[in-house]
Amino acid sequence: MTIATTTKFDPHPPALPLEPVRPDGLRGLYASVPSGVAAVCALVDGRPDGMAASSLVPVSLDPPLVSFCVQNDSRTWPRVRAADRIGVSVLAGDQRDACTALAAREGDRFADLDWQAHDGGGVFVTGASAHLECVLEAELAGGDHRIVLLRVLAGARGAASPIIFHNSGFGSIAESVSP
Repeated sequence: MTIATTTKFDPHPPALPLEPVRPDGLRGLYASVPSGVAAVCALVDGRPDGMAASSLVPVSLDPPLVSFCVQNDSRTWPRVRAADRIGVSVLAGDQRDACTALAAREGDRFADLDWQAHDGGGVFVTGASAHLECVLEAELAGGDHRIVLLRVLAGARGAASPIIFHNSGFGSIAESVSP
């Protein structure tokens, strides 16, 4: 198969109007990077506890690892990280309310969510695009966040397309890509 291209390489392109990074502008710059949203949850003292993370990234197939980032001042992560198993639910396009509930700083985040706990203590949001049962592998300092590495023990893929967080709002994938 031959692929034709009309793009020409310009050895002297015009300079991009890059500006020095400032904290107030950096948040907006990062908002332009689309990401999925995952619920990171576990049973803590017999009750579901967890949070939303918009930074879930597959890291490795062997061993099976994923990562996400959490703010250093999170009050939720210290409780969830102590669990034997952590449930990661890749939230679906119709789960905007779950994203909002799990991102709340106060109140019962699970009051209006359908969820189930697995034997090991991982908590999963029902109807998600995928579920991963994990254990904590490692943590690394990353500025005002911690980079958390989780080892995936088991998983299941759902039929729903994932929700996307972009420009500080929620959307979905307009066109599904098939393998």
